[in-house]
Amino acid sequence: MAEAAQGTHQEFWRPPSQRLGNDVLLREATPALADACPRCGSEYLVGSQFCHSCGGRRPEALSTSTKTDAAAVAGLWEKGVHHVRTAVTAIPWEKFKFPAWMQYLHFHEIKSRVGLSTGSLIAFVIGLACIAGALMVGLLTAKTLVDWQAIQFYRAEWLLAATAAFVAGILLKKNSPDHE
Repeated sequence: MAEAAQGTHQEFWRPPSQRLGNDVLLREATPALADACPRCGSEYLVGSQFCHSCGGRRPEALSTSTKTDAAAVAGLWEKGVHHVRTAVTAIPWEKFKFPAWMQYLHFHEIKSRVGLSTGSLIAFVIGLACIAGALMVGLLTAKTLVDWQAIQFYRAEWLLAATAAFVAGILLKKNSPDHE
C-alpha cells in the first residue's frame, strides 16, 4: 500500500483550497455551514440542509464579520440594560401605595406560611406550572386520531414534569424542629 501512495502526484494530497498547477485556485462550492441547530441544539447530519430533529433550515456558519456584529449587539444590550437599571432605580418607590393584601404575595411570606424551604417551594411552584401546562394542552382540539394521540403525549410529558418537580420538592424539604 505504501508503494501506491509514493507514485501519486503532489496535487492529489493538497486540500482543494490551495493553488494548483497554473495558479488556479479551487474554492469550496458551498459556503461554510453551522455545525449545530440553533433551535434544538442537535448536530446536523453530514451534508444535510435541514435539522433531522426539529426540521429547521441549516444556517451558514458565523463569519468574522458576523462575530463582530454579535459583539456590537452585545454592547448595545449592555447599554440597554444599564439604561433600564438607572431608570428603575430613579423611580421613587416609597411614594407608591400598594394594597395591604399584596404583602401576602411576597416569596418569604409564602415560604414561612407554607413551611417549606426555598428549593422545595420553587419545585412546588414549578410543579403547579406543569399541571397548568397539562390543563392548557387539554384545550387543544384534535381533528384526527394522530392529533389526539400527540395531545395526549404532550399532556403526559407535562404531568411527568410535574411529578418530577413534586418529587424534587419532597426531596428538598427540610424537616421542621416540631416534627423531629
